Amino acid sequence: MRGLAKASRSRGGMELVDRERPKPGPGEALVEVDYAGLCGSDAGIYEFESAFERMNLPTVIGHEYSGRVVEVGEEVTKFAVGDRVVERPIRGCGECYQCEIGESNVCQNAVITGVDHDGAYEPYVAVPENALHAVPDGVEQQHAAMVEPTSIATRAVIQNSRVRAGDRVLVEGPGPIGLLTAQVARAQGAEVVVSGVGQDADYRLPLGEELGFETINIATDDMDAYRENLTDGVGYDIVFDTTGHPSGLPSAVEEVRKGGQIVLIGQTGETTMEYSPLVRAEIDLQCSYASMYEDFENALRLIDTGDVDAETFIDDRFSLLDADEAFETFVSGGTCKPVFDVSELR
Repeated sequence: MRGLAKASRSRGGMELVDRERPKPGPGEALVEVDYAGLCGSDAGIYEFESAFERMNLPTVIGHEYSGRVVEVGEEVTKFAVGDRVVERPIRGCGECYQCEIGESNVCQNAVITGVDHDGAYEPYVAVPENALHAVPDGVEQQHAAMVEPTSIATRAVIQNSRVRAGDRVLVEGPGPIGLLTAQVARAQGAEVVVSGVGQDADYRLPLGEELGFETINIATDDMDAYRENLTDGVGYDIVFDTTGHPSGLPSAVEEVRKGGQIVLIGQTGETTMEYSPLVRAEIDLQCSYASMYEDFENALRLIDTGDVDAETFIDDRFSLLDADEAFETFVSGGTCKPVFDVSELR
């Protein structure tokens, strides 16, 4: 079978490689991949950011996917042939302190699908039974491919934020996690605004508007005026920084109200700012990383009810046979959530 792999330690370097169809071990299921998404981490691999230097190339990438069980190992009891599934791609060791206390998303020895071992941009993957999650009948298979990124948003909003009905929320960054976070926050009853930069003006901010959000282009719009009008000058109750850019946190500090909360989701790297204003305003600074079982459950339910609009969100214009087009368009802000039909590789 063929898989799309990161093959060189430089920008680009994506190649179709030959792989043997895997055989599931005793506690594994063999999953036939139907659809797989492209996310910011995949783009980071494409650009070969420093966080991915540990990769042993060539590695087939991709970790957001939906598929069907086609074979099970002899010790598998929770899944059967024909079951529709998604994978929780961060696999905890089960033995470190974080795993023991139920924080496997920050496991000291975690391995990640599509980074530390071959991922979903290939027709078949062998997956441990305990990393699989069943897909309910009401969720379409293509839509299920976005459960993993949605679970990151559900964790950020439902588990790690103070969002309540009536709260005024600003989501910085109209990328995939930003627009999913906005939808989850709205489902909790919040009034949500989404902000972006100049390169978001052509596709991502209009997508936010199509999803029903008021949007702000910080390159052309007056943020002070918006904050005055939308919050009566008080500031937003919660600001989610999904930008992954050094400017995101300092901007969030300007926008959040005194006594409010900032939730960091995007991985910013280094940023420089004064922290005394946070202390004096008693601003709650909360980080949110990845997701776990309950977050996947919440994601599936929100997609099933339509509170997360998968149909509008998904962009199926691109092919794994010409993946550079998808990656370059994503990096430039010309798409938000490409989802590939993996059957092209069979």
